[in-house]
Amino acid sequence: MLKTITARTVLSTKGRQRKLRFRTLSFCSWNSGCSYGFDLFQPSDKPVPNATLQVTGVVGWRREGLVYKKNEVFLDIVESVKSSNVFQSVLRCDVTGKILMKCFISGMPDLKLGLNDKIGLEKMSQLKSRPAKSGKTIELDDVTFHQCVNLTRFNSEKTVSFVPPDGEFELMKYCITEGVNLPVRVLPTIKELGRTCMEVNVKVKSVLGSKMFALGVVIKIPVPKQTAKTSFQVTSGRAKYKAATDCLIWKIRKFPGQTKPTMSAEVESISTIAEKKSWTRPPIQMEFQVPMFSASGLRVRFLKVWEKSGYNTVEWVRYITKANSYKIRC
Repeated sequence: MLKTITARTVLSTKGRQRKLRFRTLSFCSWNSGCSYGFDLFQPSDKPVPNATLQVTGVVGWRREGLVYKKNEVFLDIVESVKSSNVFQSVLRCDVTGKILMKCFISGMPDLKLGLNDKIGLEKMSQLKSRPAKSGKTIELDDVTFHQCVNLTRFNSEKTVSFVPPDGEFELMKYCITEGVNLPVRVLPTIKELGRTCMEVNVKVKSVLGSKMFALGVVIKIPVPKQTAKTSFQVTSGRAKYKAATDCLIWKIRKFPGQTKPTMSAEVESISTIAEKKSWTRPPIQMEFQVPMFSASGLRVRFLKVWEKSGYNTVEWVRYITKANSYKIRC
């Protein structure tokens, strides 16, 4: 189960005045349990601009007359990292992400989401006839939207405007192939001492800030099938040999930023007569998830809610990055 974390960003609105404050909340879904549990919307191949809304004010994905005592919007940016490395060189690295939302707001509100994407910021600076502010921008690839997004406004202004469905939905998907920031790096050294002995040394380096951390870190180091004996020394977490998968498994429950834990192991295997060729070593694999971190650098600049009754709203924003396919060859 994921632990409670701090510094969860809250954007609070009252009319058009906005404040930024921090709270401590459990890093779990808003349903029971600690998984997101979103029923994801599958976008159609040909999204249609919400012309019905423009003409009649009626939308098919949201019913009228909704009333909530407390009006809240929850937004999650969830990213999966795929990385292929040889020693300390990154051969391939990309991110697939999605923006998940939960909306519990009254009436028929109009939401506007601002991200730090390059095209959107450049378009905004053109509309305002002034240079774009300095800061990190990213380029989104293969973007797909929920049908509630106003595509006409997106094409002209490059802003994500929408009348949200009630409850849970997937607002958009995207990919990023450049400027990916890997939160964790694995530095392995494996020496074969003869045909039956092997020495394994693995250092894991966190590039996160000192107040951040990774959760559920699992490193799998393949060893020969004829492995008979193993011994370990670790500075953090626990390590063991798993015969069913022919791997050394090193687990770190909570991995703080700016730390470099190490694992050393000695592996002895049995030499067999049937052994005719040298062992081909599979890649090392890694699993992790990092709360309040975006590997792509995507950030929410603003999330505005307009509704004719002018009620107060609270918007919650959080980020999480997970390892999808994280492989290291040495």
